[in-house]
Amino acid sequence: MENSTLNKIWDSQDNTEIIHPEIIIKKAKKQRRRQYGSILIMGLTVATLIGFTIFVSPSQWNNFTLGLLLMILSLVFRITLELGTIYLRDQKLVILDNKSYKSYLKRHYKSRLWVHYFVTPICLLIYIYGLYLLLPYFKREFSEGFYLYILISGFGSIAGIIAIIIYSIRKELRFFNKLNNN
Repeated sequence: MENSTLNKIWDSQDNTEIIHPEIIIKKAKKQRRRQYGSILIMGLTVATLIGFTIFVSPSQWNNFTLGLLLMILSLVFRITLELGTIYLRDQKLVILDNKSYKSYLKRHYKSRLWVHYFVTPICLLIYIYGLYLLLPYFKREFSEGFYLYILISGFGSIAGIIAIIIYSIRKELRFFNKLNNN
């Protein structure tokens, strides 16, 4: 639905709230763009892992295959969760008035905190365990220098992802607190 159409609908309602519909819409669009960016990055990672699995995976089941499968499934679960929250929030935006949507956003961000503090760490731990299962195969198949590169870049990337997650949590927490204070 177009932003101008939503503004007309919300402007025709009681706007005694401190946070105006335009601000909520702007913040929702910004978060949606960030979520789509996260989904894109996770999707590219899944595609890369699937391609890698098809290219080098042995035909029999072993820890290498299990490690790749764990990495892929943790990311697919997270992508599904993100797409679900985007879809649900967009549906609520169309059917709720300003006050009801603000109340819904409070519940939405509270559930996002649950996702950030509980689901994301579990997915990250599963991903790290999957990577850990791959390391013996990488050590056996690659040179010592390339194996060291894989270790440094792999765990460096994970550290970067954790930093981005912490930044995102703090940003959403600030918005959640702002919603609760108004």
